[in-house]
Amino acid sequence: MANSDKLDFTLRPATPADVLTIAALGIQVFMDTYATEGVRDAIARDALESFAPETIAAMIQCPDSVFLLAEVDEHLVGFTQVCLQSGHPLVSDKDAAELKRLYVQERFAGHGAGWQLLRMAEDEASARGASKIWVTVWARNARALQFYPRQGYENTGLAVHRLQAESHPNVLFCKSLNPSQRVHPVV
Repeated sequence: MANSDKLDFTLRPATPADVLTIAALGIQVFMDTYATEGVRDAIARDALESFAPETIAAMIQCPDSVFLLAEVDEHLVGFTQVCLQSGHPLVSDKDAAELKRLYVQERFAGHGAGWQLLRMAEDEASARGASKIWVTVWARNARALQFYPRQGYENTGLAVHRLQAESHPNVLFCKSLNPSQRVHPVV
């Protein structure tokens, strides 16, 4: 499959029936992205805790957490998670939302799932009252560091991500959401 090919993705909100596929895809993309030098305890522990089915199930049920899915032929290939009313010291807006995750299976990267999920997440956050959306990106994730500025996000500064007892440099990106383009929530 050539990277220039655009695929026909089905986009939809997650339901409790999607817990296992989200958990499995989450672990796969997390490991592909962050375990670049192999697997060690901190990475394994974080992946297994973050994507445990019970953790995903609780997040899907949380009213301030929105999961949106991208599928091809009824197979999950990507998802995003937005946390509403989520502040950060580098974001001066009480109504900001955090793009907690935007995960696309490697085989489908570069085919449009990421930007489609991102647009849907932005629309959903805006429809639920967010005036800004922000995301932190690991400083060694070159693909994501290039992706967000192309989507209109501004580099707001450096942030630190805690992975178990370790600190990792991240870049915070932020984008203002246009309230005139708000649509009704999909979830």
